[in-house]
Amino acid sequence: MPEPSDRRSRKRLATSKAISDAATRLFMQRGFDHVTVDEIAAAADVGRMTVFNHFPRKEDMFFDRDEEGREMLREAVRQREAGVAPLEALHLLAHRLVAERSPVVEFSARSERLVPTVAGSETLKARARAIRDELADMVAAALAESVGCDAADPDAHLAANLLLATWTVAFLEAHRAFRQTRSQEKANDVFLALVDKGAAGLKAAMAGTPYL
Repeated sequence: MPEPSDRRSRKRLATSKAISDAATRLFMQRGFDHVTVDEIAAAADVGRMTVFNHFPRKEDMFFDRDEEGREMLREAVRQREAGVAPLEALHLLAHRLVAERSPVVEFSARSERLVPTVAGSETLKARARAIRDELADMVAAALAESVGCDAADPDAHLAANLLLATWTVAFLEAHRAFRQTRSQEKANDVFLALVDKGAAGLKAAMAGTPYL
């Protein structure tokens, strides 16, 4: 009999996670460019084609939380509470992610090799830049939609790019703080302090727009 679709979905998700976990572990141990797809398949105990069925590109295995992050940003704007401005909803999201100890903003011994691994690979750096640009476009579209503006609204794109620039700096500096202090709480404080500064700057830049 055919396997129930929910069971197939769970198995597919479990296989994707096993592949991504094995790949990320190898990437952080040896560097992205020194790990082959065959080695990832062996570590995850799957076939080479199974790896490509789940991840069309090798770098997708490293940035496996990309879609999760996109959805969180979209939902923060779309499902904000009444009376909360779109940009404030994104500001509150950063604080909520830290409070909930989300792996998206984790600064710990487990995650400290992420930044050096990206820095050591031109392929990963290029993909990171592309993801950042894609996120900026997506946030701009969500902001514009939330207030009934055209998707090409320059204020929405300015706000989105300032937001992503802030979060990028905050993310990198928080990882630096953890490497120096070995304290997750200190790293979280650095991250949120920079996010708060960026939010203040956004409020000044976006004064008079419907995004506040």
